[in-house]
Amino acid sequence: MAVNRVDMWLMSHSAYFKPEHMPIITDQLSRLDESQANVLLSLQLKNPTTLLLLSIFIGELGVDRFMLGQIGLGLLKLFTLGGCLIWWVIDIFLISGATKDYNYAELMKALAYLPTAHYHAPQPPQNDRLQ
Repeated sequence: MAVNRVDMWLMSHSAYFKPEHMPIITDQLSRLDESQANVLLSLQLKNPTTLLLLSIFIGELGVDRFMLGQIGLGLLKLFTLGGCLIWWVIDIFLISGATKDYNYAELMKALAYLPTAHYHAPQPPQNDRLQ
């Protein structure tokens, strides 16, 4: 994918990922050709701000965890009323990071399913010395 297009995509989606994920994402996206880059248009990312608001207002019911696909944690949070509201308060601080990790995992999963005709995953360096 062209560097200009990668930079535009990263600028418009930077709030959805942690800063430490950005170099890896940049490297992976720069290896894509134009046909593979169209997969990114169909990728559904979760907005960390939306999940934070959900966590604040109805997080004691586990809705924030259900949105991230964490059904078991969502049910546990629902049945314990947010862990007697203690878990709910803790989740208010943790949900943004969990959302960004979810988005990173979804992006990496989408990139892994691309046809490999033009995409080459990074290889570890080869050791040329004889043992």
